[in-house]
Amino acid sequence: MLDYGSGNLRSAQRALERVGADVEVTSDPAAAAAADGLMVPGVGAYEACMTGLRAIGGEQIVASRLANDQPVLGVCVGMQILFARGVEFGVESVGCAQWPGSVVRLDAPVIPHMGWNVVEAADDTRLFAGMDPQTRFYFVHSYAAQTWEGDPSAKLTWANHHVRFLAAVEDGPLWATQFHPEKSGDAGAALLSNWLKELG
Repeated sequence: MLDYGSGNLRSAQRALERVGADVEVTSDPAAAAAADGLMVPGVGAYEACMTGLRAIGGEQIVASRLANDQPVLGVCVGMQILFARGVEFGVESVGCAQWPGSVVRLDAPVIPHMGWNVVEAADDTRLFAGMDPQTRFYFVHSYAAQTWEGDPSAKLTWANHHVRFLAAVEDGPLWATQFHPEKSGDAGAALLSNWLKELG
């Protein structure tokens, strides 16, 4: 798990350990490169997360892993920063640009979107494999990617909070969720277990 000063590291660590993972929390590029899978968590503001990520060379760590077809899982703002841009309070921030497009504010009367919500899982999804369509996951966010400009073969999972937004993406070795698996109880555990299976 990548430690760049943002994210619920301990709760995410416990959630992964619950499903049998051996977890190392690290900001060391060599350790991150050697991991079977790398989770990139994130909470708070887009630009603050990018500032922390840049401070440890996190953009290069993620890019290098993906170039070598090594799995990466982004969570919440850790998903958002994978896009090219984030726009908060009228300020545009540059992201990791693993995916084109922008993360913008949800046009909803109640912000943040906080609580349990169902998702529209992609066909042939591996991340949500074996789950009931009414399975709920825990969200806490005010911003999200609301369009997809990336690889058309990527598996896209959507959710709604007055507007439709991306709840999860499966794109080669790069997977991500807008919701928090570590706060989603048994549903989150099942999802993390599915990701671990992909690590071999």
